[in-house]
Amino acid sequence: MTAIEVFEDWLNTYLNFESTPQKDIFWLDTIDFLCKRFENPQDYAPCIHIAGSKGKGSVSKLISSILDEAGYSVGLYSSPHIIDFRERISSPKGFFSEEIYENAIKEMVPNIESIMNYPADRAVTWFELVTLFSFLVFRQAKVDWSVFEVGLGGRLDATNVIRPKLCCITPIELEHTEFLGDTVEKIAAEKAGIIKNCTPVLIAQQQSESVKIVFREKAITRHAPFYFVEDMIKNAHYSFDDENKKMNIHLEGEFFNRPIETDMLMLGKVQIQNAAMAAIAIKKLFPNMDEAIIERGLSKAKLPGRFEILDNLKGFEGIKYLILDGAHTCNSIKGTLDTLNKMFGDEKVNLLFACAADKDIKDISKLFKYRFNHVYVTKPGNKKQSNIEAEIQAFKDAEIDFTADADFKTIIKRALKETSERNQVLLVTGSFYLLSEVKKIIDVNTK
Repeated sequence: MTAIEVFEDWLNTYLNFESTPQKDIFWLDTIDFLCKRFENPQDYAPCIHIAGSKGKGSVSKLISSILDEAGYSVGLYSSPHIIDFRERISSPKGFFSEEIYENAIKEMVPNIESIMNYPADRAVTWFELVTLFSFLVFRQAKVDWSVFEVGLGGRLDATNVIRPKLCCITPIELEHTEFLGDTVEKIAAEKAGIIKNCTPVLIAQQQSESVKIVFREKAITRHAPFYFVEDMIKNAHYSFDDENKKMNIHLEGEFFNRPIETDMLMLGKVQIQNAAMAAIAIKKLFPNMDEAIIERGLSKAKLPGRFEILDNLKGFEGIKYLILDGAHTCNSIKGTLDTLNKMFGDEKVNLLFACAADKDIKDISKLFKYRFNHVYVTKPGNKKQSNIEAEIQAFKDAEIDFTADADFKTIIKRALKETSERNQVLLVTGSFYLLSEVKKIIDVNTK
């Protein structure tokens, strides 16, 4: 086993909210205590903090890619990972050297194991340790800038011990209501917890005025300059390059010396909004940065599992395109279907779907009616709590023909095989954990 695999096994001995959600395990005392024990590695380099319900991973990647294009050494902290744990703690170009990860492990593990008592007898959690590890890796790598995506919420998320130069908040939706609140206003209040005193905050277009009010009031109380992206963009439009599977974007705004025009590998209507936020964030921090650098940074950014298109799959050569998109809310799936329709028109494609137990499967299933040639329903692997019976009932209620099997490996292989035999397109969506299982099977088949 590699050092990082041994480290993963060690991490997995701690409580992991992602696989086992629990209430009352969120606080900042522990991560603050740990950071002080390691001489506050979170303060090593200037950073940017991104929260929100949807798009925060994309915005984080786009910002880090622009910084990289500008010549800075950048650390990027995001979640979840699809295949390799190091996807969570990397640079825009890819993983750091093995030596950097190993040095951070050697620095961290003995120190953590030597701690006898945590604050108020609170057990340290998996995500707190992973967040601390990111701080140590970035310090080992001597990054110039770091970009941090919030894990859950914001106010009590482990990343909220950082002191950013800029905060970004992406669109808010009803999500994780058991932990963040049962209204978008309550969820927005949790996300607004990342707003720091006198620190500028960019806010994406929101579905309701009430959410904007929550952010505006929090910023005012923190004396934080706040900017709504929709007010700063005068013109934004996009078009698809079907042949090259790219998206051309055009952005005009008061922060830009000229319009931003470039092709992006990250596809979908939502990505032009994410690109606008990333470009404005950079211009806010670096007013003199050349627009050409921003354009190149946007054009090079790629993110696994965000309308990721694969073809020429060994063993499944008949599949025209395999599309992987980790959409798991009604609005995000509407966006996925919108992009699918713009790229493939009325062509019927196949769907492989699975979601976690806490998702709104009744409303999500209705969105798929009439669009797909065949639907395959399963569990999102074994790492996330799921409810295959609820999924089956929801698709029955939506009057959609489908094939279901709780054995996710079997049905993934079946979906790939049958799509390949029919020379069709397969969309995989609903959970990043399902995407991970698909990629594992593809990888095994390729070797």
